[in-house]
Amino acid sequence: MSGMSGMSGMTGMSGTRDDGPGRAAGWGWFLAWLLVGACGGIGLAAILTVGAAFVVLAAVAAVFLLRRGPGRAVLGGVSGLALPLFYLAYLNRGGPGEVCHAVPGGQTCTDEYTPLPFLVAGALVLLAGCAIHVMTGRRGRAGRMPGR
Repeated sequence: MSGMSGMSGMTGMSGTRDDGPGRAAGWGWFLAWLLVGACGGIGLAAILTVGAAFVVLAAVAAVFLLRRGPGRAVLGGVSGLALPLFYLAYLNRGGPGEVCHAVPGGQTCTDEYTPLPFLVAGALVLLAGCAIHVMTGRRGRAGRMPGR
């Protein structure tokens, strides 16, 4: 019987606590959702190659997190969409224009976009998700009764 009470205590901590030590747990769920959002974003960006596998993985992880974690942590998925944008900014770091690299026997050139729009969009999406997560956490704690 003592094993059962330990299990129920663990389930109660899975995301319903938002104050004190539970705050860290809230950010843990947020980061888990961030990874799901990043996986989904990469999957959609690469849908014609390996993207379908990433989308399926993101969907399975999302179902798991929806059943286990707090609902407000879903905003991490929005912030996770910033990671593919940051990667696109990194890939285009030499742009805008034609960028050439030395390879054995000559050089190879590619056209690159300016990385700034990808970087700005990624930063805005990441910060917006984090800010909304913080604001909803404060609102949730402010609405509680002191005895609870």
